[in-house]
Amino acid sequence: MAILRPSGEFDKSYEYDQAIFRQPWQYVVAIIGIIVLYTVPLWGSALTISTVNRICYTLIAVQGLNILTGYTGQISLGQAAFMLVGGYASALLSIRMGLPIYISLPLAALIAGGVGLIFGLPSLRVKGFYLAMATLGAQFILPWISRQPFLEEYFGGTEGFINVPVTVIGPFDFGETSSFVLISITVMLITTFLTVNISRSRLGRAFVAIRDNDLAAELLGVNLYGYKLRAFFVAAMLAGVAGALRAHSERGVGVELGYDLTDSVLFLGMLVIGGLGTNLGPFFGTTFVIVLDLLARTLGEELALLFPDQSAQLQSSFRPIFFGLILVLFLIFEPRGMAHRWNMIKAAWRLRPFSR
Repeated sequence: MAILRPSGEFDKSYEYDQAIFRQPWQYVVAIIGIIVLYTVPLWGSALTISTVNRICYTLIAVQGLNILTGYTGQISLGQAAFMLVGGYASALLSIRMGLPIYISLPLAALIAGGVGLIFGLPSLRVKGFYLAMATLGAQFILPWISRQPFLEEYFGGTEGFINVPVTVIGPFDFGETSSFVLISITVMLITTFLTVNISRSRLGRAFVAIRDNDLAAELLGVNLYGYKLRAFFVAAMLAGVAGALRAHSERGVGVELGYDLTDSVLFLGMLVIGGLGTNLGPFFGTTFVIVLDLLARTLGEELALLFPDQSAQLQSSFRPIFFGLILVLFLIFEPRGMAHRWNMIKAAWRLRPFSR
């Protein structure tokens, strides 16, 4: 489908055609949005700040999954396990070696990316459901390794939990969520810049070619095995960044804090709701699902007050049922995600009487 431009706007050069911000007002909106994010600790409540922080590091993990699943077409159910690897790696580098977060975080990303490469090895021989089962192995193997008694000194043993020291950068202390959210926002903006440019590069075009028709891509000279492994590396690397941010934000990391199959499925649901293979999909899906989760928790507590005899069941089961229902409705009525609907709204607006 041709891209609809506003009246009088033409692609006069390749650089202008590829520009993310094409009009001055778009720069203004972007700057205002960034200012609003960075001033959240000044005007937001504790719940708002923690929600923004959670959205930021979850968004990074979903961006990685979007590279792997949305652009390359490789299904993964182990994204949360790679987050766990990144969290443990950054925590241990901080505890054992005393490295600051701006060094431990990229190193943790590389370590998680290396682990992702290992579990991406089956991608040449299997695809679809079978690849999902292969990546599911990461979701069980990695937490199991962290619980082994001989690694208790590093990973916390059967409890699977270690404390993370307070994040300090120079004279600034980021021990509270109200201050650490600034780090999460900064890293999220950096990963957004990287993922958007990956999707517009030769690497991103190779990913899309593999997703659309891997046989045709191979005939055109695309190295399937190499590019699939790169997709797994990038996805796991971003998951490692997200896990490191979560570990330093919550001052702890371990299997008892989550990082299980439920989280991996939730990330995939965020991507489906937001829109597979789009730059806006992770933003829409992550924000929508996390806000929806808060709403479901509130509704569950209200229903528990109305039905005290069933309070325990309502508080434990209402959230997954509510999320599952919303996901099914999206698959039925908006299978291409919220990003596609947003593009349709923009296209319809440009076709209105005043657009020509």
